[in-house]
Amino acid sequence: MNPNEARVALNTGLAILGLVGLRLIAAAFTPITFDEAYYWMWSKHLAGGYYDHPPIVAVVIRLGTLIAGDTEFGVRLVSILLALPMSWAIYQAAAILFGSRRVAASSAILLNVTLMAAVGTMIVTPDAPLLVASSLLLFALAKVLHTGQGVWWLAVGAAAGCALLSKYTALFFGPAILIWLVAVPKLRHWLISPWLYLGGLVALLLFAPVILWNAGHHWVSFIKQMGRARIEDFRPVFIAELIPTQIAFATPLVWILGAMGLYALFRRRAGAPPARALVNTMFWVIVAYFVWHSLHARVEANWFAPVYPAFAIAAAVAAHLVEWEPRRQRLVDFCRRWAAPCGVLMFVLLVVQADTGVLSGYRRDATVRSVGVGWRETADAIEAVRARTGATCVLASDYGTTGWLAFYLPKDTCVSQQSQRFRWVNMPEPDTMKLAGPLLYVREVFRGDAPLKDKFARVEKIGEVERKRGSFVIETYALHLMQGPKGDVFDRTPPPELQ
Repeated sequence: MNPNEARVALNTGLAILGLVGLRLIAAAFTPITFDEAYYWMWSKHLAGGYYDHPPIVAVVIRLGTLIAGDTEFGVRLVSILLALPMSWAIYQAAAILFGSRRVAASSAILLNVTLMAAVGTMIVTPDAPLLVASSLLLFALAKVLHTGQGVWWLAVGAAAGCALLSKYTALFFGPAILIWLVAVPKLRHWLISPWLYLGGLVALLLFAPVILWNAGHHWVSFIKQMGRARIEDFRPVFIAELIPTQIAFATPLVWILGAMGLYALFRRRAGAPPARALVNTMFWVIVAYFVWHSLHARVEANWFAPVYPAFAIAAAVAAHLVEWEPRRQRLVDFCRRWAAPCGVLMFVLLVVQADTGVLSGYRRDATVRSVGVGWRETADAIEAVRARTGATCVLASDYGTTGWLAFYLPKDTCVSQQSQRFRWVNMPEPDTMKLAGPLLYVREVFRGDAPLKDKFARVEKIGEVERKRGSFVIETYALHLMQGPKGDVFDRTPPPELQ
């Protein structure tokens, strides 16, 4: 590495550290989301699988809380730090595939300034480890291409296995890799090489705990995630959401560069054929599935996370390797100069809005329901009622409220969801003595009779508490005291996937 390349690598590393530091600061001040609280509860009872996802997100949270405790910062710590190996992997992959340290540096920085990576690593979901595994997979495949050494297929298998332990979307990497090998003539010999299949065996062994867990639980997680879109449910209206949401998650200027880079790679205007084919297959195979999915059901914006490493490389190729005609070159120069500042600004504004609501004039916005602003004060009010009434356990009507209650109420408080018991199959049942009552039931206020009258001799509404962001009331919760259980406190109806 010459002095200029060393300077580029150093500046890139410092920029990444700065972005990671910004997320760590934001993580300490941003209340936990309901999904994070739910996954935090998973982390207290590690298993080979869960109703919603594979187990890596729970492991990531467990590691963070072992270091920094059961705080918002502790829950998020390791997830944010995963941006470091993610950035290293995408830097190395881009350098190998396109032979340019500037492309490598831009790939790492552009990926980090997308909201998909910035928010996706700060707010702990399965997408954070999936982003890392996807980047490592690209790096390992680039090493296979560059070195021609079969042993790198073992690294491919390890990265693919980690991706599968993060989210089931990673299954699409298998077809993408096979299409790449078939599409590039000089790589077809790997199809009859034992190394390819040894790599597949490594991935299978890493994924085995998830398979075994599902085998012992009626395959419920596989059925839930792989049955989201059915062919008979043709509703193409959802496809209109794809591009706007991805422009927001990629940030507009990175999205422009990425779209131009994919176009340039398709038109063979940069890079060698194997490199172009790898970026295209790692992007388009998964995108093609989600386009099909959107014809039948809604596609959440974060589901595109595994294509973002390839998309960031395409954006860097557009910024540095392609010769554009003057008008487009001006657009590229503008995006290259302002993409990172724009991404950082969008991240900061999003965090400020989520924490304060100031940008919407303290009115309702998309963040208020998912981010637990005001929950610490709400939990204090609920705890005061629980202590006054002598309730031995707190029940909630949904998994999000259950997670928030468990996180913000005093430690060792009995908290449980009254319904959807299959979500909690890995966790021990509450002590039967505590379920004997009285019980405090927490649910959002809505019209209707008192809840669970058929399960208790007495159900009495004893108050309401509000969750607020400043003066704005986000949600109001009704508190019911329930006494004299007539039988099983819980609704143990099987989940829809098993009915």
